[in-house]
Parts: sequence; C-alpha cells; structure tokens
Amino acid sequence: MGASKSNKRVTKRVVDSLKPGGLVWDTDVTGFGVRCQRAAKVYVVKYRFGGRQRWHTIGRHGSPWTPEKARNRAKAILGIVADGKDPSVEREASKRNPAVKTLVEDFMREHVKAKRRSSTEESYRALLDRLVIPEIGKRRVADVTHADVAQLHHRLKATPYQANRVVDVLSSLFTWAERHGYRPRGENPCQDIEPFKEHKRDRFLSANELNALGKALSKAEKANELKARGKTISKAQNAKAEKEGEPPSAIAAIRLLVLTGCRKSEILTLQWEHVDFDLGALRLPDSKTGAKVVPLGAPALELLASLPRLEGNPYVLPGHKDGAHFVGLQKVWERVRAKAKLPDVRIHDLRHSFASVGAASGDSLLVIGALLGHRDQ
Repeated sequence: MGASKSNKRVTKRVVDSLKPGGLVWDTDVTGFGVRCQRAAKVYVVKYRFGGRQRWHTIGRHGSPWTPEKARNRAKAILGIVADGKDPSVEREASKRNPAVKTLVEDFMREHVKAKRRSSTEESYRALLDRLVIPEIGKRRVADVTHADVAQLHHRLKATPYQANRVVDVLSSLFTWAERHGYRPRGENPCQDIEPFKEHKRDRFLSANELNALGKALSKAEKANELKARGKTISKAQNAKAEKEGEPPSAIAAIRLLVLTGCRKSEILTLQWEHVDFDLGALRLPDSKTGAKVVPLGAPALELLASLPRLEGNPYVLPGHKDGAHFVGLQKVWERVRAKAKLPDVRIHDLRHSFASVGAASGDSLLVIGALLGHRDQ
C-alpha cells in the first residue's frame, strides 16, 4: 500500500492520529508537513531550489518539536530559500562547524572517556561545564579566536591554577577538533597564551583542625544513623538529619584520604581486590604514577574492615548507580568543611596532612579517634 496523504492544518491531534505511512501537508504553510514512519512521526518541509525539489527534515515530533514550533521552523527554512540560499547546504556547513558545546560532547565521548582516566574525565567535564560552555558554548568551533580564549583566561585570573587548566583543556579540545577537520591545522586558538604564575600552596591541618573535621564527620554519621533506625521521628529531627547527614561513601572517602595519603581518584576507584588485609596495604594497579603499594596503618585498616561490601559492586566506596563507584565528593566536602569551619581547605590538602596523624601516641591518638568516629577516645 502507498502512503496515505491528506491536506489539513497540522495540529497535535492530527499528528497523534497518524498511522505508519501517513503523510499530512499543512494548509497554513505550503511545503510543511508531517509523516509517520515506523517508529516516529517526523516534521518535514518541501521546497524547490535550482529547479530541483528538495526535502528537509525538521525533527521528530516531541520535545522540542511541537506542531507550532515545527511550523515556525518551516517558515524560517522557506525564508532562507526565498533569499536565494539552499538550507541543505547551510545545514551541512553547520555540521562541519558545530557549536563549541556540541563539539564538547563529541570530544568527551570519543576522546576523553575512551582514552583518559576517569579522574581526568571528571576534571575535564567540571571545567568545561562550569567555566567554558557558559562563556563560549554557543560560538562556532571555527570562529573561536585567540582573543576569545585570552579573555576567558583573564576573567579567571583570581584563580590562576584554574585559569591555566581551562586553557590546557581547551587546547586539547581544539587540537582534537583540528585532527577531525573542524578547524585548519596549526590554528589552535590557545597557542601563545602565557599562563599565570601559580603559587604552590601546601596546606597542612593542625591537630585541632583534624579534630574538628572528625567531629563534623561523626555528626554527619549520627544523622545518617537517626534516619536509618526505622522508627518514627519528629519533623524537626528529620529536618536536622537531612541537613547534617552525608552519603556514607563520602564520609569514608574523606577519612581514608587523611589516613592513607592517597589521591582522591585512588580512593574513589579503590576496589576490594586491591585491599590486602594480610599485608596491611593497598595494591593499586594503576595510580597516577603507575602501579604501587600503599602501606596502611592500624586506623586505616580498622576503617576499611568496618565498611560493608555491596553485592555486585567491586568498589570499596559504592555509588548510587549499580556497579559504580561514588562520585560527587567535592560538593559533600564543601558542606563538611563549612561545618568544620575549614573554608580554605581543599580535598587535595587532606593527603598533605595524613602524616600528622601517623604518630603512635599523644594527641594524635585523639585525632585518629575523632576521624574514625570513636565515641570513647
């Protein structure tokens, strides 16, 4: 059977009633129509250019394409034709020169996710989503200039390290774009941008600060316990628990960072098979510096032994998704450090401080007890 054709105003009711093979031409805008394929209903516009009839697919019915939005898009396409331009040529040009935010998704999927560590992927994604896309995401890739990148770099001068990393990530993005034909070779707009001078900052937490951190973690843990008791609690208690509680994996991650001196990525991606309780060490197969063995003190071993194992998940710190590790530590850390009154402490500073709790006697035992959440020091 051939396609069923009719002429009527394209409305949602008309679109919903279409059967496979059906085609309706709009009575308001000549050339605008909707057809039903096997799995989708698609808006189209038909026009003539250079003596030839052409079809242009607007998009599938559904967000964002409603009958009215598709009709307006058809009018715009027919307007391009009236100006003596071929929309199909314009569309192909757009594919060859996509918006930066579109290229970012291809770059992250095809290059970063496929070839870089998960920690690198996370840092790239954070910088691109938070600092790059809001500024130049709508610009066409081939149109981004050295001045655009230089201005973005300058706007971030208050955070020199972050500003320099943004340029590094953008340089990688545009190098990839050149390799795939989106920009001419040798025209990376990040070239010759002088980095800001970075001041190395070694921040060590004092015994009092570590004690305050331990108390903040214990408070969050108690709030979790209150919610997990399964008994009726007041609205005020529930509100307090919601405000003070934090994901158990995040609490354990912060403690392990202090007690092992490991990097954040090493702790978040730690699997149970890497924990050697007999040797008292972590056997990391793929750290930033390659495979390595991390000796563990008694507090770290005690903490690891207390953590539950989630069936079907190989990670020591499981996340919300099945079989995945915990993500989102930065946001949790910002809340925890605020409660501990440590506003200037970064996650990276925790590994600087682990040696300060390594002594076997004196105040460090109190610090370790606080970090582990011991009620009896």
